[in-house]
Amino acid sequence: MEKQEIHDWIAKTLHETFEIDPARITAQARLYEDLDIDSIDAVDLMVQLKQHTGKRLQPETFKTVRTVQDVVDAVYALYQA
Repeated sequence: MEKQEIHDWIAKTLHETFEIDPARITAQARLYEDLDIDSIDAVDLMVQLKQHTGKRLQPETFKTVRTVQDVVDAVYALYQA
């Protein structure tokens, strides 16, 4: 899966799940500060990532995620593993 496909899926998920305006969901958008994702939302996002990929993102990896691009990179790395 290409990074652009992953980004598009994450953007769609953020929009549908958390009602975030798609215009705000850029690669550099910070999850917590710019998109108002809280820790509960982050867990929901991790669950959806697992359902979509069939792979579990390690909690310690997710703790280092700050931007939408970080999520894309983490999911991309899952597909490469």
